[in-house]
Amino acid sequence: MTVRVAEEHVAKRAFAWAIDWPGWCRSGKTVESALESLVVSLPRFGVVVERAGLIPPVVDDASTFEIVESVEGGTTTEFGAPERITASDLRPTDGEEADRLGQLVEASWLVLSDVVAHAPAELRKGPRGGGRDRDKVLEHVILAEHAYARTIGIKPSSPDPAHATAVAAMRAAMAAALRVPADGSPMAGRKWPPRYAARRIAWHVLDHAWEIEDRSESI
Repeated sequence: MTVRVAEEHVAKRAFAWAIDWPGWCRSGKTVESALESLVVSLPRFGVVVERAGLIPPVVDDASTFEIVESVEGGTTTEFGAPERITASDLRPTDGEEADRLGQLVEASWLVLSDVVAHAPAELRKGPRGGGRDRDKVLEHVILAEHAYARTIGIKPSSPDPAHATAVAAMRAAMAAALRVPADGSPMAGRKWPPRYAARRIAWHVLDHAWEIEDRSESI
């Protein structure tokens, strides 16, 4: 089965993502390497899909992918995050598809929680001694989500990453907003349409969950 993907590129970085699977997004120095990373990450992403109660896609190698959208990125792409809203992000979502977006985003949070629960507090440092430890990575994710929430029209209280109840309430509101059927226009009249919001939020969560896994001594 062919999996439709889109890609976003700048001179020294590219992102590739599966259009119908928000959160399944990887980067590389080139489009080709990003696609290979997408293949390699499928077992990990499959865990997310199963937590959402869905059936993972089947991909043997990069030839299974069909690139249907290709866009040039910008400064955010260069920095390390996918930024472009593409035509596929503007598609409407009916009740079933909107619910699926919410399921996958919620599953991404569940996977992150599982990873954090099993990871050591101190993570392996990079080759130059850099990199956040576990709790700082989690704090970064939650603070970013506070900004994402406002972008999709939610106004959570000032973020406190240590306040589990407040974080859970913010995430529940975000998932509920994604589950509302929509015509593909920006949520709350702001910037992000639902499909882009789902893939950007889930990508950020999983990117850091997998970072924690990769830098953990005990996993």
